[in-house]
Amino acid sequence: MEDFRTLKVLDRFKSLFEKMGVNYLVMRKILQVKLMMDQRRVPTIFNQNARKKQGKETKDGNGFIKSLWVYVIIGLFTIPFIVFGNNYMFQMSIVFGITMFMVMTSMISDFSSVLLDVRDKNILHTKPIDRKTISVAKFVHISIYLIFLTVSIAAIPMIVGLFKHGIVFFIIGIIELILVDLLIVVITALLYIFILRFFDGEKLKDLINYVQIGLSLALMIGYQVLIRSFEIINFDFVLNPKWWHVFIIPMWYAAPFEWLVNGQVSSFNITFSSLALLVPLIAFWIYLRLVPAFEKNLQKLSSQGNTKEKKRRKWKDWFLRLICKSKDEKAFFRFTSLMMRQERDFKLKVYPSLGFSFVIPFIFIFTSMREGSYKDLSTGNSYLTIYFSMIIIPTIVMMLRYSGKYKGAWIYKTLPIKDYSVLFKGTLKAFLVKLYVPVFLLLSIVFIVIFGIRIVPELIIVLINSFLYTMICFLVLKKAVPFSEAFETVGQSEGWKVFFLFIPIGIFAGLHYLSITFHYGIYINIIITFIINLIVWKISLKRGLTLDSLNL
Repeated sequence: MEDFRTLKVLDRFKSLFEKMGVNYLVMRKILQVKLMMDQRRVPTIFNQNARKKQGKETKDGNGFIKSLWVYVIIGLFTIPFIVFGNNYMFQMSIVFGITMFMVMTSMISDFSSVLLDVRDKNILHTKPIDRKTISVAKFVHISIYLIFLTVSIAAIPMIVGLFKHGIVFFIIGIIELILVDLLIVVITALLYIFILRFFDGEKLKDLINYVQIGLSLALMIGYQVLIRSFEIINFDFVLNPKWWHVFIIPMWYAAPFEWLVNGQVSSFNITFSSLALLVPLIAFWIYLRLVPAFEKNLQKLSSQGNTKEKKRRKWKDWFLRLICKSKDEKAFFRFTSLMMRQERDFKLKVYPSLGFSFVIPFIFIFTSMREGSYKDLSTGNSYLTIYFSMIIIPTIVMMLRYSGKYKGAWIYKTLPIKDYSVLFKGTLKAFLVKLYVPVFLLLSIVFIVIFGIRIVPELIIVLINSFLYTMICFLVLKKAVPFSEAFETVGQSEGWKVFFLFIPIGIFAGLHYLSITFHYGIYINIIITFIINLIVWKISLKRGLTLDSLNL
C-alpha cells in the first residue's frame, strides 16, 4: 500500500495526537486507506477533465491534487489587494472573503460526503477501535485537503505580502489561514450535528441539501454585503463601524492586520481580532464534545424515510392540460418535475443560482439608491434590472442533461415514442414552470411594491422574453437527452456559448427600454414578442426528432 508524503509529515505530530487520546497508528492506517480511495474521486472544480470516454479508462492519481493549479490561478487575483495600498481592513477583507468562499464551496461540494460518510461504519465499528480515533481520522482527512486547497490559493499572495509588508504580516496571515480552515470545517460539522439531532432518513438528507444550498447562496451574497460595508470617499475606502459588521466573518480576519501591522488600535479592531482567534477554538472544543453524538446520529443517514405520494390537485391537472398538448409531453413534464425535485445533486448545483438570480437585481437597485432617494428610485426605470434574473437560464438549460442516476437513461430507448421533440418541450416547460417562474413571480411582487402597479405590463414583457430566451439557449447549446449524462462530465466546452448567450439579454432590455419611450410602445412590444415566441417555440422543436440524432 502506498505510503503518502502527507502521512510522513503527519508522523511528526504523532505525540500530539497520542496526548489527545488518539491511537495514532490506527488513525494513520485509516487515513492511508482513505487517501488511496480518494484517487478515484473527481473534484467538482476539475471534473471537466475527467470525462469517461467509452472504452477508455482514466489515469491513476488524485484528481484533487491535479486540480490545485486552478485554485492557484484564483489566488493570483488576490495579489493586487495585498500589494496596493495600506487599507488592510478593506484589502484583507476581500482577500479572506475570496479565500473563505473558495474553501467553503469546496467543503460543501467535495467534502460534505466525506464528513457524512457512513459506508465505513460496518468495517471500522466492528473492530476494537475507539470512536475518538475514527472521528479524528475523519477530521484530519478533510483537513489535509483543505490545507492543500488553502495553500494553493494563499501561498503566493502571502509570500508577496512577506516582501511587501514584512514578516509580521506573513505570520499573521499563516495563523489566520489555519484558523479559517478550522472554523470552516467545524462550523459545517456543527450545522450537520444540529440537523442530525432532530431529523432522520430522507427528510434529513433533504435538509442537508438545503443547508448546502443556503451556504452557497449566503457566500454569493456575502461578497456584495462585504464590499458595500465600505464607502468610497475621495477614491479611498472608508469603514464606518456598525453593529451588524460582526456577522461579516472576513472582517474578523482583516482586523489583526489593521491593528498589528497598520498600528490602528481601536476597540473595533481588538474585538474583531479576538473573534478571529477565539471563535474557531471554542467551536472546535464544542465539536470534540459532540463527536460521540454526531457519530451516533450519522446512522440516521442509512435509514430510508417513508415517502408518501401526494395527490395532485385538480387545478394542477387543468393547468397541465393547458400548457402541454399531448399525453407524451405531459408525461415528460411530470418526469422532469420529479427529477428536479428529488435529484439532490441537481438541486445543489442549480438552486444557489436561482437564489442568486433573485438577489442580483436588488444589488444593482441598492447601488442606485446610494446615489439618489427612494422617491427617485420608485419613479425611475431601475425595474429593468429584473433582466439580470435571466442570466441563470442558459446554465440551467445546460444542466438539465445531467443526473446522478444517468445510467437509467436506457429507459428512453424502450419508450414507444417516435417523435422525441415532445421530450424537450415537456422538459423546458417543466423548468420554466417549476423553477424559473416561481422565482420571477416572487421577484415581481417585490418590484411592484417598490415601483408600483405601473410596471405590470413591463413585467409581462420580461416574462415573455424569458420564455423566448429559454428557447434561444436550447437552440445554441448542445442538445442531449435530459438527465442522461453524469455530473462528472460537466465541462467548460460550452462556457464560451453561455458567455455569448448573455448578449440577447442586453438586446431584450434595450428593445424594452426603447418601447417605453413612445406611447403604446409597451403594448406593441407585448404583442410582437408574444407572436415571435409562439413561432420560435413551434418551429424550433420540429417533429421527427429521434434518439439517434441525439447520440444516446
